[in-house]
Amino acid sequence: MGLLKNKIVFITGASSGIGKGCAFAFAREEADILICARRNEKLSAVKDELIEKFGVKVHAFELDVRDRDAVSAALNSLPEEWKKIDILVNNAGLAKGLGKIYEDDPENWDVMFDTNVKGLLNITKEVVKGMSDRKQGHVINIGSTAGHEAYAGGTAYCATKHAVRAITNGLRLDALDSNIRVSTVDPGMVETEFSVVRYGGDRERAKGVYKGLDPLTGNDVAEAVLFCATRPPHVNINEIIIVPSAQAQATVVRRENAD
Repeated sequence: MGLLKNKIVFITGASSGIGKGCAFAFAREEADILICARRNEKLSAVKDELIEKFGVKVHAFELDVRDRDAVSAALNSLPEEWKKIDILVNNAGLAKGLGKIYEDDPENWDVMFDTNVKGLLNITKEVVKGMSDRKQGHVINIGSTAGHEAYAGGTAYCATKHAVRAITNGLRLDALDSNIRVSTVDPGMVETEFSVVRYGGDRERAKGVYKGLDPLTGNDVAEAVLFCATRPPHVNINEIIIVPSAQAQATVVRRENAD
């Protein structure tokens, strides 16, 4: 029997990357998988893969976490058998732009704060209400090393991930009496669609970010998330920082054969 059989795991931003990796990691442990994302076609493909490979129960729905009313409506209208969420993985997030703060497009700030901070809050509020009523649950936020240090060209993005770290720590205090565990997994360089989005779809430029090193994969991060979720009930992993072996700080990396 899988470690999480009959547990409902809700993963946001699950159409690719870390979110998709988490869906597969939890399905391997026979959890019931609840997933959402903005890209419904990709999400449906993930659902089909999960069912075909693991034979688990999967419920998928399109959702933009930035839309508070849509979040509330979607979660309150879930089929009854999907409402008692045991584990929430707040994964939906993105970076936009890589310019100096005084040269950046303010619309990039809006997208990042609305998704990475407000979106996380929107989801957390709706899910944790039920966890609090049931006096059990686990919230695992996907943060970033950018929540621990700032770097040039990433001021606004780093601010959003510092906020995720603060929300995680605050929620742990707020939810302590409700027997809810709260963790954060903070990755460094992960090769997903993250850099493609950051560079406005420029895949060649995005590929250059990881040139000469072996970055993390979405599956690497998913294993850390799964580790948090499978500790005994009396154990809470507050924080995991996970980076490639070739990365010492956000902008300090060892590159080999990068010509």
